[in-house]
Amino acid sequence: MPLFRSALLALPVMAMVFSPAAMAQSQPAAMDDAQRTAIETVVRDYLMKNPEIILQAVEALQQREKVAEAERAKKALADNQKALTRNPADPVAGNPQGDVTVVEFFDYQCGYCKAVQADTERLIKDDPKLRFVFKELPILGPASVIASKAALAARAQGKYLEFHNALMAQRGQLDEDVVLRLAKSVGLDTDRLKKDMESREVLSVIAANQALAEQLGIRGTPGFVFGDELVPGAIKLDDMKRLVAAARAKS
Repeated sequence: MPLFRSALLALPVMAMVFSPAAMAQSQPAAMDDAQRTAIETVVRDYLMKNPEIILQAVEALQQREKVAEAERAKKALADNQKALTRNPADPVAGNPQGDVTVVEFFDYQCGYCKAVQADTERLIKDDPKLRFVFKELPILGPASVIASKAALAARAQGKYLEFHNALMAQRGQLDEDVVLRLAKSVGLDTDRLKKDMESREVLSVIAANQALAEQLGIRGTPGFVFGDELVPGAIKLDDMKRLVAAARAKS
């Protein structure tokens, strides 16, 4: 992190730690203005001679925030296990009775989601005991919403997975015409699909996924959950398998 940015980030920390009010509380008696000025001068001189303490303060703050965020995510995962892994409205691949469940939050216009698609397919294929839950999270604009609604609507025709894979394989910008063309290519009745896309069931799944992602602190795609571990961002197949093994060992 550049020193200037670090210094800016550290200012609130230093102000809180070295403020006259904070230091006054640590003194056995109230200080007058001259004493406060003297202490502020000493602190300022110390920081000027030892600027590395600013970086140390920033690093300590960032570490505390990282730990706190991990604890919040862990609690959110525990509190939302049923909604996360056992919502009957969510599409599922792999073994429905699998001993380990992996959840993926994704967007059909997300390049990173497309980049890990081959690895998620391989993960499911290679592990006959794995259960994989798809969480549609359209966050990249109106075309993403159209694609997610169409994919969820495809469940009524028994073609979610085929359509999901076709959407993930598509390169270039999505729009309604592209989505419907891909739907037709996998054998979907597009007239029925367009009607089902606006159903209450489809819209409620997307709303529920958005609310769940917010509770879990998922701010981008892809976002994975392996057992009780939240893993944001794209990861490789070897890491996926390692995380599945770790989740299996805990079960």
